[in-house]
Amino acid sequence: MASQLSPTLLFLALLLIIRSSEAKDFLVGGNTEAWKIPSSKSETLNRWAEATRFQVGDSLVWKYDGEKDSVLEVTRKDYLSCNTSSPIAEHKDGNTVVRLPQSGPYYFISGAEGACEKGEKLIVIVMSERHRRFGGISPAPSPVEYDGPAMAPVSGGQKSAVGIKGGLVGALSLMGLVGMIL
Repeated sequence: MASQLSPTLLFLALLLIIRSSEAKDFLVGGNTEAWKIPSSKSETLNRWAEATRFQVGDSLVWKYDGEKDSVLEVTRKDYLSCNTSSPIAEHKDGNTVVRLPQSGPYYFISGAEGACEKGEKLIVIVMSERHRRFGGISPAPSPVEYDGPAMAPVSGGQKSAVGIKGGLVGALSLMGLVGMIL
């Protein structure tokens, strides 16, 4: 009976490891109405971001009225001062997807006049590749406490491939351990 269970167990372990290393899409704020001026200080998008673990290769998805608002990726300095004049990237389509290609902080503000000053902004901290989505790792640091420079996005898919390779190596290692036990 042990020999019948081991292939199934190995297959399930492999699926779990590969699934955990896949990039994910995160709807900003958890809903389509989140990219707006918050109604209170406790309703900020940064609270949502603090409770969410972002990994290299994940993407942020914004849903908003592209005729009235926009999403600007900015430097830390421009985030703090709500400066909309020189964004790293500007998105106005109402259905914005931003890939997070490397670890570190990313800063976003609204392009609508006065909205950033009223709290329509977001800091996302992307964990380094050595962290996993599981395993009891402590939560991401609070974006408000991070004092480093913003990292500009880069193109290319090398980092995603590294995450997948790491997941496969982990799966093969786990399969070897389970095989030795059985």
